[in-house]
This record gives sequence, structure tokens and C-alpha cells, in this order.
Amino acid sequence: MNSTLGKALIALIILGAAIGITSILIANKDEPEKTVTEVKDFLVDALRISKGDLNFIVESQGTALPRTETLISSQVSGRVIFVSDNFIAGGLFKQGDVLVKLEAFDFETDLKSAQAELARARAALDEEIARGKVAKEEWKSVRQGKIPELALRKPQLATEIANVSAAEAQVERAERNLDRTVIRAPYDGLIREKNTDIGQFVTVGSQLARVFGTDIADVRIPLSDNDLAYLTLTSESGATEAAQVILHADIAGQRVQWLGRLVRDEGILDETRRVIYAVAQVDDPYKRKEGAHGYPLKFGRFVQAEITGARAEGLVVLPRGLLRLDDTIHVVDDDKKLRIREVQIQRRDDEYVYISSGLNDGEWVTGTSIPNPFDGMRVRLSSELKQRTEGSDSSIVTVK
Repeated sequence: MNSTLGKALIALIILGAAIGITSILIANKDEPEKTVTEVKDFLVDALRISKGDLNFIVESQGTALPRTETLISSQVSGRVIFVSDNFIAGGLFKQGDVLVKLEAFDFETDLKSAQAELARARAALDEEIARGKVAKEEWKSVRQGKIPELALRKPQLATEIANVSAAEAQVERAERNLDRTVIRAPYDGLIREKNTDIGQFVTVGSQLARVFGTDIADVRIPLSDNDLAYLTLTSESGATEAAQVILHADIAGQRVQWLGRLVRDEGILDETRRVIYAVAQVDDPYKRKEGAHGYPLKFGRFVQAEITGARAEGLVVLPRGLLRLDDTIHVVDDDKKLRIREVQIQRRDDEYVYISSGLNDGEWVTGTSIPNPFDGMRVRLSSELKQRTEGSDSSIVTVK
């Protein structure tokens, strides 16, 4: 019994000593150094904006087509005896060039026959005039008073005059038919399709070729109602004014441009696509005029079009990614506080938004994605860090 009590007493003494030593160590321990964690404002990228004036650019596309297209037909019948070296598909020609000749023997004979008939009619007319003079003298020698027209042979004279006129008409017709055996180019152009050749017999109305005029190319450009809002329209007809159009296409890995003008619209809304077609014209597309240079705009080529539209003043142009889904812009004010600003959008395209009101010249806008943004939220500009470390200025968005 005494042994058990002694062991318990020893255990209590050891526990007490341990508690005492621990208390002394805790009392003499140095207090830990306190550190203050700095909570920094949210870091954002920002751009300084600037207002400016610009002409809207409306983009579209179309295919270059000839303004003039003609089916050349034969006005007389005959065998083809000559075709020009340029009378081939793709051949170029000038106005008045001889393209095809038909056999003309029968028409030359018809002309000679008509000329002979005209000579006979004129001789008969001269004879009748002489007879009338003789009749007049005979009447005066035997009678007095007014001479009747029948006595003066005036009805016979009128008949001979009519015969001369008819003979002259026959000569003119024979000359025209003879001239029609030579088919000439009606204007500067090219052969699109050839339908005849040497030795072929053609009849009246036979289609010899399809030709295109090369003086002007038309490009039909589809425009939506939204596009028309940025083009200058006349008040009466609604046709577009002659706005500048830049047409371009990639050819052999290079971008080639042609300058045209928007001359009219077709005045009818396409029922299928719900667009209206405007027409851009390009002068001398095949570069055939003296001194012309550059790559020809060949018919059938698909081109992109950039139309210079109406002018707007005091706009801010920003990358479209800066615009929020609710049509607001995040602005950083002078106190480095975030302001959620509602803006008025005049136009938007695939890359930019054009803001007419809601932003002030010289303000900072940010496109940084901020979780749970609120008006008045304090932020930091990354451009300030760059200025301190690199001495660089922030980006500025301007409108030319």
C-alpha cells in the first residue's frame, strides 16, 4: 500500500515539474513578428480614347460583268468568205473593225439592176418634163386663158417623179444590203462566243457571235438596309450617288485593286435575299486606252468591294471586344475608379464599334475581364506600371 502511494506521489511531482517548466518557457518566449498584408486594387489594361471624324466603309462583294452585251446577227443571207484573225473567243477588237464578210456577188448584181432602173426612171422623167413644155407651148399658140393640168401633162409628170423616187429607194436598199455583207464591230470589245466560220452559209437573223463591250465593267453589289443607312442617297429617286468604290481580289498571291464609282441601284428589293443591288462601274477595265496601266479587271471575276459611305463626326472607334453584352463600356476615371458607362452605338461591324455618345475625349477605357465589377470599384492601370518601369506611354485609339 505504501509502495503504490509512493509511486503516485512521484508521478504528481514529475507532472508538476513539467507544468512549471512549460510555463516558464512560455513566459520567456519572444512574441512573433507581425506582418501586414497589402490588398492591391485590381490590375486592368486601359486605352486612352480620342474622338474624330470618318467616312463609313461599307463592305460587300460582286462579279464584274460587261455593261454592254450584244448578239451579232446577219441581216442578209450568204456564204461566209472571210473572218478576222480576232474573230475568236476572247479576241479583242476596235469599233469599226471588220469581223466577218459574206459573199456579195448577188447583192452587187442587185445594186447594178437598181441603178439601171433608176437611170431609166430619170430618163423617163426628163422626157415627160420635155413633153410638158411642148404641150404648154402648143396650148398657148391656139388658145387663151388658164391651161388645164391635164393639157400640161402634170399627172404623167407626177407619175414619173414617183417612179424616180421608187428607183432611188431600190438603189438605197441594194446599197444597204451590199454593205451588210460586211459585219463590223459596233464598239470596242471582245468576242465572248463565236458561232460561225469560213464556208458556212448564214441566213437572215443567224447569230454570228456574242460580244462584250470593254469600255465599262459593271459590278452588282448586294446591300442590306443596314448598309444603305451608311450611304448617301438622293432624296428623289433613292439612287446612290457616285461614291468611290475600291474593288480588290487576290490574284497569284497578290492583292490587286481597281477604282470604281457607285452609279445607281436597281431600285428593286430581291425577294429571296432581301437585299437591293447597287451597281459600281469601272472605266476601261481591260486597260485598252492609251496610257492605261495596271492589271485588267476581266469579266466574270469575283471581287470584294469597299464603298466610301456617309461622313460622321465626333465618333469613338473601339475594338468590338471592349463593348459589353449590355452595350456598356468600362471606364477608369481620374481617381482610378471603375465606371460602368452606357454608350450610344451608331454602327458595329466584325472588328469595331462606332460610338457616338457616352464617352468623353481623353478618357481611359478597359477591356479587361473583371469578376463581379461594380461602379466605383478601385482599379490599377497596367500602363502606369509600364511608364514607371519602361518610360512608355499608353496606347491611344484615334479616328482618322
